Amino acid sequence: METIRRLGIPLGIIATALLILLFNPWLEIDEGPLRQAMTVGFWVSFVLLLFVLFEARKGPGAEEVQIEGPRFARFLFYNAQAGLFWLPIRLFLGFAWLEAGWHKLTGGGWIDGGSALAGFWQAAAKVPEAGQGRPPISYEWYRDFINFLIAGHHETWFAWLITLGELAVGIGLLLGLLTGFAAFFGALMNMSFLLAGSSSTNPVLFTMAIGLILAWRVAGYYGLDRYVLPALGAPWKPGTVFRGGSAPSPTPGA
Repeated sequence: METIRRLGIPLGIIATALLILLFNPWLEIDEGPLRQAMTVGFWVSFVLLLFVLFEARKGPGAEEVQIEGPRFARFLFYNAQAGLFWLPIRLFLGFAWLEAGWHKLTGGGWIDGGSALAGFWQAAAKVPEAGQGRPPISYEWYRDFINFLIAGHHETWFAWLITLGELAVGIGLLLGLLTGFAAFFGALMNMSFLLAGSSSTNPVLFTMAIGLILAWRVAGYYGLDRYVLPALGAPWKPGTVFRGGSAPSPTPGA
């Protein structure tokens, strides 16, 4: 265990150095074998770093608070009463996603073949002529992904996935049911739209969703999560359903 923990610092240094070399604006490394090798090296070192940090949580003193945070932040993310703060944010996001999903479900071009989604993909993947502006998609890997979906006519089922996903996220947030998961998948869709060059309300919704994800323990307290989370528990602490006990009475100051 101690050997694994000692690997954290050198892996962090390697990952940081490669990231600086790859993305700093003053030293450009042309596309080729060297850049590809450095990119692979970064991801390998970064994934190994995550593994080392994950294993380090089992060591002595891993739960010690070394850098004290502000009390208000602890209150917002760990006190059940803070659920009142997150409640309007949760409801706002819930209604926004429910309306978006309902519009797609009852409108045309989505669940009736996905023509609206195909048109959105084609506009996003289009690369304008030189001097005619920047393309909507900034990252080549994402443009390749969109072109793959277009070539395979995957809009026929992907439109259903988006529509039902938006409805599910909206209902989950409105009910306060598995709020963290609902906010995560909402943020994932926001990020997907942003990567495709669509701004709209996505930056605002994404920012709010991040807050709900961080406050997943209390964001749904004034909802079904007040009873569902103690019953289900978490991977590191099984709930009453998996322990065969009875759920403790929720206390507002917990």
